[in-house]
This record gives sequence, structure tokens and C-alpha cells, in this order.
Amino acid sequence: MTDRYDPYPTRLKEYHPPFLRRDPVVHSRNQRRWEGPLDEVALSRYERDGFLWFEGFFSHDRITPFLEELKEMAQDEELMRSEQVILDPNSGAIRSVFGMHEISENFDKLTRDLRILGMVRQLLGSEVYIHQSRINDKFGFQGSGFDWHSDFETWHSEDGMPRMRAVSASLMLTDNNEFNGPLMLIPGSHIEFVPCVGETPEMNWKDSLKAQRLGVPDRDALARLADRGGIQAPKGPAGSLLLFECNTLHASNENMSPWPRSNLFFVYNSVDNALEEPYAAPSRRPEFLGARRNVEPLTMHDDFPELAGQGVGPLR
Repeated sequence: MTDRYDPYPTRLKEYHPPFLRRDPVVHSRNQRRWEGPLDEVALSRYERDGFLWFEGFFSHDRITPFLEELKEMAQDEELMRSEQVILDPNSGAIRSVFGMHEISENFDKLTRDLRILGMVRQLLGSEVYIHQSRINDKFGFQGSGFDWHSDFETWHSEDGMPRMRAVSASLMLTDNNEFNGPLMLIPGSHIEFVPCVGETPEMNWKDSLKAQRLGVPDRDALARLADRGGIQAPKGPAGSLLLFECNTLHASNENMSPWPRSNLFFVYNSVDNALEEPYAAPSRRPEFLGARRNVEPLTMHDDFPELAGQGVGPLR
């Protein structure tokens, strides 16, 4: 921690009221270089809600090979013993696997998909790299939930991400329905930053990835934002895609159904938003949580040539 200027103070000793964000939501406004596949309606919706939903973005046949590869990874004993694998605190089953794009060539190619990368560059107004990638699993009858939080609050305080210039792409590897713990978001919550109370202890990530206790907004702020914007839980078949802004408040319930829920997350950060020292933590988190070395701009990869020129698919 340092005394440098902090545009988003958090992990404080005392309560600090929420305040308006200090960064744009769509960073490519008036930059012709970063025109992309999203039209003005989609861009305005992203600015308003903080996310975009594309039902059936990829076909089921395109997603199945990734699920098969994940099953193979689960048999890799060395990987399962690594710090990149987080186990569910209740069931002991896999909760998250981090660094997916560095483990698998197929997942790396997916981060460079021309349609996804085109939208992300357009939203961030720059070249991008992968800040973090992970798979979140919730097995049937036992998958734990994730408490309300802003990803940016964690990345800012514990990774040193200076500004709100990142976007998450969540790809549904299984069907997401109302029963198996879909992601819930508060539309419009990205417009405000909600500082959190509680100083960050050393190695906080080892506990927070299992059950987040720090960096959780206070209930009054959550209630006010939810009363204003409501709560939405995009649901759809495997292959659907969710893009959401780094400061959008989100959470998910535990999986009470017999059906698993597996979602893949790629976090894209602007190359102009490189990590600094943590703003509110004693030390940096591991590379697989916040990239500092592998930060070269991503190049596009057309793994699905028959889709070229077809736009970005259905938008909800």
C-alpha cells in the first residue's frame, strides 16, 4: 500500500458513502479506430445496464469439446493439487480453475475469437490482454454461491488495477436456468463505486476465492441499487455469452438443482490500464489471478470461419 492518489478508495477502516465512477463506460466514443460490431443501441444498453447478453452465441456442438477437455483436466492430479484449483468449501468439489487460457490451447484460441475480441476492443477503446481467466463450476445439489461484489473493487484493491477499463466475457458451458445458480446482476450498479469496510489481510485470496467476506458492499447500498435497477439473471442454453462491465455488482445462489452449472470467464483489460501495486492489500496476488507478465495485446483468431461476417448474434 502507498500514499499515491487513489481514485477508488476501499477496504477502509470506516464507512465511506458510494460515489459516481470516475471513468467512462464505453471507452471508444469518438474513436474511429475502435469501431466494432456493436451498434449504437447495444452500446447505449451497455452504458445503461453494465452488461450485454447474447443467447446462443455459439452452437452446442462448438461448446461440447471444451466440456470434454475440462473433464480431462479434472483427471490431472498435478493440476488438481495446484493453487490454481479452488475447491468448494462445503462439498470439496472443484469450485474454480484459474489460468484457463494458459493451460489449454483451445481456451487460449477462444479468448481471441474475432467476434468477442471485436466487441471487447470496441468497449474498451484499445488493444487488450487477459487479466484473468477461470472456470466456475457448481455441481448439482452442492455448488456454493458467490456473494454480491464488484470485480473491480477486488482487482483495484488487491491487484492494483488503476481504472475501470476492463470487461468480463462469461461463456455458458452448460445450460444456465433459474434453478442451478445463474449469475445475477444489478443493472445500472456499475455507475457507482461502493467502497467496502475492512482492511485486507495478507494472502486474503486463499480464503476469498472459497468464500468472499471482504469486498462485499453493505446491504443498504445493495438494497438501494437493486430497488433502482432491479436484479436480472440472464438464462439460456450452453453457448450463450454474457459481457459485463468490471464494476457491475453481481452474485449467484447455490445450486439446489440436480443439473451442473459451468461458466467460463475471460477478463479483458486495456493495455493502457496495466496493473500497479495493490491499492489496499499488503502484497500482490499470484500471476494467475492478476497478469503482469503475459500482457501482450491479443491477436484475433477466427476459429469459426463460417460465422465470419454474421455480426454478433442475438442480443437481449
